[in-house]
Amino acid sequence: MKLKKSEELMEKISFLPDTPGVYMYYDSEGTVIYVGKAKNLKRRVSSYFNRTHDVLRTNLLVRAIADMRYIVVPTEQDALNLESSLIKEFQPRYNVLLKDDKSYPWIVVTNETFPRVFLTRQKVRDGSKYFGPYTNLQVARTVLELIRDLYPIRTCRHNITPEYVAQGKGRLCLEYHMKRCSGCCKGLVSEEEYRQYIVRIKQILRGETGQLMEYLRQEMVRLASQLKFEEAQVLKEKYNLVEKYQAKSVIVSPTIEEIDVFGVDDDGDDMYVNYMHVRRGAVVKSLTLHYKRRLAEPPEELLAMAMQEIRESLGCDYKEVIVPFAPDVEMVGVTFTIPQRGDKAHLLDVSARNARQSKIDYLKHVEKRNPEKRTEQILERMKSDFRLKELPRHIECFDNSNIQGTNPVASCVVFKNARPSKRDYRHFNIRTVEGPDDFASMKEVLTRRYTRLMEEGEELPQLIVVDGGKGQLSAAVEALDEMGLRGTIAVVGIAKRLEEIYFPGDSYPLYINKNSESLRVVQHLRDEAHRFGITHHRNRRSKSQLVSELDSIKGVGEATRSALLKHFRSIKKIREASTDEVASVIGPAKAKVVKQVLNNDLSAAVEQ
Repeated sequence: MKLKKSEELMEKISFLPDTPGVYMYYDSEGTVIYVGKAKNLKRRVSSYFNRTHDVLRTNLLVRAIADMRYIVVPTEQDALNLESSLIKEFQPRYNVLLKDDKSYPWIVVTNETFPRVFLTRQKVRDGSKYFGPYTNLQVARTVLELIRDLYPIRTCRHNITPEYVAQGKGRLCLEYHMKRCSGCCKGLVSEEEYRQYIVRIKQILRGETGQLMEYLRQEMVRLASQLKFEEAQVLKEKYNLVEKYQAKSVIVSPTIEEIDVFGVDDDGDDMYVNYMHVRRGAVVKSLTLHYKRRLAEPPEELLAMAMQEIRESLGCDYKEVIVPFAPDVEMVGVTFTIPQRGDKAHLLDVSARNARQSKIDYLKHVEKRNPEKRTEQILERMKSDFRLKELPRHIECFDNSNIQGTNPVASCVVFKNARPSKRDYRHFNIRTVEGPDDFASMKEVLTRRYTRLMEEGEELPQLIVVDGGKGQLSAAVEALDEMGLRGTIAVVGIAKRLEEIYFPGDSYPLYINKNSESLRVVQHLRDEAHRFGITHHRNRRSKSQLVSELDSIKGVGEATRSALLKHFRSIKKIREASTDEVASVIGPAKAKVVKQVLNNDLSAAVEQ
């Protein structure tokens, strides 16, 4: 279906060039509502208007477009750069939302005669050198502490210049007396010597600890050969500090000299992109971006946006980049590697785990701050994934359990607001089905469950999940049809093998994103139903086995059985007990009969 727009707009689209560029959509009030990039402007822009889109929000965007403008650029990379800057400038309502608006700390080495080294969240263009950002404040403080333990650099804010020192304005402070400052304000350290401190500090901040350790080792040897053992011991302690810091930083083979890594965790609605810069096997930069989808943007497009965002904020110069899939952009001089095994694959896995952890931390934060909002998000996602008319605040899941048809039982677990409601769990002993017939058992259980709920006036669930594929689902649908509930309660089946979701009347299953909250809730339901059902089945089977052996003994009634099991706890211990021990509980006559039958049973079992 083609969406009708003004003749002027459609004529403008027909004149678009087949070149890379950036396009901007405007609403009737002249506000920019969407900015996009394209390898081929004409083909990309036309695709919005020649069909109805699967995503409702995209259709809403197209309906709101009143005008369009575009900018032609030489390459795809230029289009990506321009798109990023325009999105930041106009903040269009339909563009993907970058939720990471917080500033991360950097370690700055100031551009002064005697530079300072400290943490900051603001970058100033004054010639200072910035290292980071550090997403973990504790890590940044640990690095800064290491630097100050190694080198006596100043922390004061005085403008210490050669003129300042010559005028004798400086005063030695407590930091100097604690041997944490070299006393540059009084000229006690030369500019050249202080500059060497800064050179070594920059090596640490760049992750080049190997060179620093080699320098410290050579100096230790030199001082020791000159019998300066106290000075050598000081260097040895510094060497150990750097070695300890390096041991915490190295995560892969040091043979990887320098590389950039982008790991992804994508749950459909949100995508988390972790960036790591690795030098000599150590992660020297790490940052995770969180994107909130608005128009079902493909992951390749979001990855390209993340690469541009990182390049702008950190000033990265990519050469080889490890990625889980190729981004939707070509970058001149950049090689994209999708590793399958080895150190590079390990690096990609580390980055993906960092992205996943960022998602977990964010969701925990949201849930702690506003648990109701988090629940609503999960229920909204389930409503969309399972094609429901209303939010599934009440869900029930059913599972059958039997071993070769013996003691068939079923379990029903209940989730309310996406959480287990254990007081509402129910067990069912199958009554009307003989033999291992899961389909008939499923129909019986659903019929009994909802007939009773309706008779008692209890609320019905919005969604039923049955553990199984098309067969179990068909049995559930048949039961609901017979009760007249087919249009009232939605029902789906979850198959064990590939976690596919089956819908009534649909031959092909739905494969939900493995990281989706919807699938996790359904998996939790299924696992709870299985656990609850298996526990009940084991208890019932064990009870029947215990009773059956004593039931078969003539003259042994319920009181005798209870006395024996209460005293000996199990059939095995009754067998192992002597006749006199059994007689002390139930009398010699019955004891003789019980021992004789149980021993015969044991012999028969051994013979088989």
